[in-house]
Amino acid sequence: MRFNELMTGVRQDVAVKIFGEDLDSLAKYGEQVEGIVKSLDGVSEPQLERVNGLPQIVIHYKRENLAIYGLSLKEVNRVVRAAFAGEVAGQVFENERRFDLVVRMDKSMRTDIRYLQKLLIPLPTGVQIPLEQLATVDMELGPAQISREEAKRRIVVGFNVKGRDVQSVVEDLQIKMDSEMKLPAGYYVTYGGQFENLVKASNRLMITVPVALLLIFLLLFATFGSSKEALLIYSAIPLSAIGGVLALWIRGMPFSISAGVGFIALFGVAVLNGIVLVSTFNDLEKRGMKLYDRIIEGTKTRLRPVLMTAVVASLGFFPMAFSNSAGAEVQKPLATVVIGGLITATLLTLVVLPALYMFFNSRKGKVPMITVNPSVMIIALAIPLFLLWSPETKAQQARPISLEEALNLAMSQNNSVKSADLQIEYNKQMRTTASDIGKTSVALMYGQYNSYYKDNSITISQSIPFPTAIRRQGQVYDATRKSAELSKEVVANDLRFQVKSVYFLLKQAKAQRQLMIRQDSIYDRFLFAAELRLKTGESNLLEKSTAASKALEIKNLLARSEADISIYQKQLQTLLNSTEMLTSTGDDNESLQLELTSDSISLANNPQLQLLLQQVQVSESIRNAERSKLLPDINLGYFNQTLTG
Repeated sequence: MRFNELMTGVRQDVAVKIFGEDLDSLAKYGEQVEGIVKSLDGVSEPQLERVNGLPQIVIHYKRENLAIYGLSLKEVNRVVRAAFAGEVAGQVFENERRFDLVVRMDKSMRTDIRYLQKLLIPLPTGVQIPLEQLATVDMELGPAQISREEAKRRIVVGFNVKGRDVQSVVEDLQIKMDSEMKLPAGYYVTYGGQFENLVKASNRLMITVPVALLLIFLLLFATFGSSKEALLIYSAIPLSAIGGVLALWIRGMPFSISAGVGFIALFGVAVLNGIVLVSTFNDLEKRGMKLYDRIIEGTKTRLRPVLMTAVVASLGFFPMAFSNSAGAEVQKPLATVVIGGLITATLLTLVVLPALYMFFNSRKGKVPMITVNPSVMIIALAIPLFLLWSPETKAQQARPISLEEALNLAMSQNNSVKSADLQIEYNKQMRTTASDIGKTSVALMYGQYNSYYKDNSITISQSIPFPTAIRRQGQVYDATRKSAELSKEVVANDLRFQVKSVYFLLKQAKAQRQLMIRQDSIYDRFLFAAELRLKTGESNLLEKSTAASKALEIKNLLARSEADISIYQKQLQTLLNSTEMLTSTGDDNESLQLELTSDSISLANNPQLQLLLQQVQVSESIRNAERSKLLPDINLGYFNQTLTG
């Protein structure tokens, strides 16, 4: 726990750090995160850093009373400052030394609010009045502490993980926080503790593990002078890795950094046993022994050394695998990987390796080497790298696209443009209803009036609007459709502007990142030189501190540019309504010219202006259509009736 605190600033496995400006807001967001953490499985009780609750004496001056008594804030503050901090009232001499004589209130009175309320303030007239007549003195709760990191205020919610791996817990926490918390601008969240170490170490292992595997192969090739025998021994790595993974799965342990280090140690021991066996086969071949006989003899001769190597290493790690003392969380995964991997690696060395040796050497001279090496090498390198592949490498990579391609995607995929197209189609369909004259009315009657005969009547009628009204209603729909088309142009024009703006800002941020990278390299060298000058006594600590401060400032700017790039990429993805992350293409340092125009004709053809003019036409067409409704309708009909037969 102490080492965790030294490295990451917290003692818990995971620390959620919320950065912002306002302490009250940070405390509120910290309580929300604490509630989200409590809902997760496999976590301990979260601990929220307390940033408020410290009682403070606060003085609120009544300015109207100060004006009545002819006092200023400066004069009253001087008396209050003298009561608490003290004021120099004279000097005391002791031989050649001189000391200031400071007068202030007694310690017991400075902690009691009643004495401060009764503190006498002199008026210009010489009269003294208590402070409570000039101000309101209260005891209020203020900030208990203000924690900062990288020159920004922050609050920490820490918790430990029980029965789960740290990474899956943090992933669940991130999903819940993204769905339940919306932080305003200027507030952001980072994750520290063991998770921070895991991320950093995982990135480091993504480099060290492939380098270790490559070095093992190069050393094997240098030892035997044959790529075939080097790959033959190198095949011990995949099977040993499988044993390590199975051992972790059986014991229910997640992959951790110590487990990754255990894999590196396991590969070395597995390869060592292969070297012992293949070297024996080669020595027996030089003596003239046949292939089958030297395999049997060599395996029999080296059985004891191979088993001894595996057993001694396993027994050496056995106490670590079942340790429960301090440091067990680091020892157990490492020992489990080594023990499980050595079991499968020993089986490979004694069974599979001799069989492979016989297979390759029995076909010697018949199969070209070029047909064997690539496939074996790919399998040997791919399997352990796949097993040790960190989830961090699965992050989505941004696909570069040109500005023209981005504009085309925006025009075809953006939901606003699709909505405008649907509105245009709706208005086109409504145009067909302009000539609707209504339903024809048909009435039939059959029965008796006042006689014996059966009487009947037939009535058919149709009301037709005045032709001018139909024509003008069609003009309304035509004007509305054209207004929808112009509205789409406005949406498309605004979308093009937003895409271009985000695209240019993205290129600017990427160019700024390249500049920050170069400056970071320069200031790192400057800091290194300042440290050397300080060690040699050619400069002072101030120069070294200045260099360190500038180097840290550049790193902060570099981190900010990385964050800006991520933000702009997400904005571009949203504007293009794309499922994949997109970024700018080409040289990040190329200059992009914004085409600006002040031509009066171009301004007159602006979609927004055209839309406003078309809305005037829509209003005029609606007015004309309403006027045409005042014209008489045309009624057509047929009537037939029989009476008394």
